[in-house]
Amino acid sequence: MSQDWINALVGGVIIGVSVSLMLLWNGRVTGISGIINGILSPVRGDILWRGLFVAGLFFGGLTLRLVNPDFFSMTKSANNWSTVVAGLLVGFGTIMGSGCTSGHGVCGISRMSPRSLVATVVFITAGVLAVALFNWVGVYL
Repeated sequence: MSQDWINALVGGVIIGVSVSLMLLWNGRVTGISGIINGILSPVRGDILWRGLFVAGLFFGGLTLRLVNPDFFSMTKSANNWSTVVAGLLVGFGTIMGSGCTSGHGVCGISRMSPRSLVATVVFITAGVLAVALFNWVGVYL
C-alpha cells in the first residue's frame, strides 16, 4: 500500500508548525522570496536569521539526500536551459506577485489574507494553464 499520503500529511504538519513558530517567535511570515530578498538587500540586524533559515533549507535537503536518495528521484530529466528559464520566470513572478507560494499560499491563506488568496489562485491557475499549453504544443519540460 502506498505511503505517499502519509508523507504528504507529515510534511504538511511540519510546514504548518514551522511557519506558525516563525510567526510566533520571530514575528515574520515564512515567505522564501522575501527571506532571500532580505539577504540580497540586507538590513543591519536582520541578516543572521535569514542566512540561518536558508542554510537550514540547504542542509536539510542535503541531509535528506544522504539519508534517502530515492526522495530525489525524477521520472523526467529537465533541460538545463529550461530549468534556468523557469527559475528566472518564477523569480519575476514573485516580484510581480509580491511574494511566492510559501508566503501567500501557506502563510497568507492561513492568516485569511484576501490578497494571498487571490495570489495563490492566480499562481495555481497560471501553472495549470502553462502545463496544459506546453503539453498541447508538445513541449515537455
